[in-house]
Amino acid sequence: MPTINQDEINNVAWRACDTFRGTLDPSDYKNYILVMLFLKYVSDVIKDHRATYLLEFKGDEARVARRLSRERFLLPARCDFDSLYARRNDADIGQQINIALEQIEEANKAKLEGVFREVDFNSEGKLGQTKERNTRIKGLLEVFADPRLDLRPSTIGDEDVIGNVYEYLLERFASDAGKKAGEFYTPGQVSTLLARLLKPKKGDTICDPTCGSGSLLIKVGRQADKRDFALFGQESNGTTHALCRMNMFLHGMDSFRIEWGDTLRNPRLIEGDRLMKFDIVVSNPPFSLDQWGIDEAEADPFHRYHRGLPPKGKGDYAFITHMIETAREKIGRIGVVVPHGVLFRGAAEGRIRQKLIQENLLEAVIGLPANLFFGTGIPAAILLFNKGKTHGDILFVDASREFEDAKNQNRLTEAHLDKIVATYTAFQTVDKYAYRATAQEIADNDYNLNIPRYVDTFEEEAEIDLKAVKKEIARIERELVTVRQKMDGYLKELGL
Repeated sequence: MPTINQDEINNVAWRACDTFRGTLDPSDYKNYILVMLFLKYVSDVIKDHRATYLLEFKGDEARVARRLSRERFLLPARCDFDSLYARRNDADIGQQINIALEQIEEANKAKLEGVFREVDFNSEGKLGQTKERNTRIKGLLEVFADPRLDLRPSTIGDEDVIGNVYEYLLERFASDAGKKAGEFYTPGQVSTLLARLLKPKKGDTICDPTCGSGSLLIKVGRQADKRDFALFGQESNGTTHALCRMNMFLHGMDSFRIEWGDTLRNPRLIEGDRLMKFDIVVSNPPFSLDQWGIDEAEADPFHRYHRGLPPKGKGDYAFITHMIETAREKIGRIGVVVPHGVLFRGAAEGRIRQKLIQENLLEAVIGLPANLFFGTGIPAAILLFNKGKTHGDILFVDASREFEDAKNQNRLTEAHLDKIVATYTAFQTVDKYAYRATAQEIADNDYNLNIPRYVDTFEEEAEIDLKAVKKEIARIERELVTVRQKMDGYLKELGL
């Protein structure tokens, strides 16, 4: 049984952020914290395994070294956390950490090449001049040396603990990072909702073409099976791409492929001259991305835009189109988070939307509450497409009015998620909440998917009893006369 709990580990890790608060923006200092967490975890794992092997092989160092060389992760000598912590007072500790990270990358090239490229522990620009920089790095090492942050498997017991603390930190960073947060993190309850709606199964291949830190991908995979699935993703931001690969490793994922690059301009998940196909494609792409790459799209070698080109200043349907083209024929399922404009905007977007509906690909439209996502207060919707759809109807769900009103951000509780998933699974009209629309009804509405056109949420106000209201007004007026008389008496006593 674990001797420490998740909350203790989370709190210690979060305290490490005090090292940088007031010096760096959360979008910058998160990289230092998460890299140090990664280093501490792999160091503790290797330390734990080494102790086990020493017992097993009765102190035979050669046999221990051979066994450690077959671990899923290799840690070169003097590159572990304890060795760096022992040198925390050295004048060049920042550079020593950089060298250790470079050696770790080199030893694990297939999994970690380039993962630490964006993090410089010797950066004067970010961490200050030598004295200040060394003080901050020493403080960071000392926080991570806290005995409560013992991440050895024999101590924490549950291997998900380290993945959970990584997720905890990502969400806290996202909360602090404002608009930048949407670049790397989808709120946990939204990821869980998408995972449950898409119903992944054992053996599925799952792709997120704008994967950010990979949290959404991992949630969908875990919904399928503990291990039997393969994850694929692409991320355009180099720093976030590195976070994603670390996230995969810390969650114990081995079957993954995360590419770096612009999915629309330069898709990297390809086989020969074709786009790879997946059982599930899921994404929370940037809303209404400007300059998404329409010039390159006109000559797209993968013919993704055969339904038409999205407008230059709004890339929503570019991402949707890419996702549909990368889903397996006849069985592929797609879940995508979109701004509401995608449901009703006309011109090029309207024409693409009409073709997608006429091809009988769209299965459900689910409206979410406002202020649910980091960095934007606007309400969003989930579109579910299904290449194996066997009927012509579309389910509309208005889940926008049911949420937990948190301090800075609204949240979907487990009960809210259960209701949405149950409604989608039943695929039937629910008064004031959901409507199953026929293909003809959609056509009659000119292929406009605006949810209020289908789900009537109007609540009649209770009838007003005019006699009772009149009686109440008369009572209040009598009380007012009495109060005024008392007030006049008080004023006379005061000579006013």
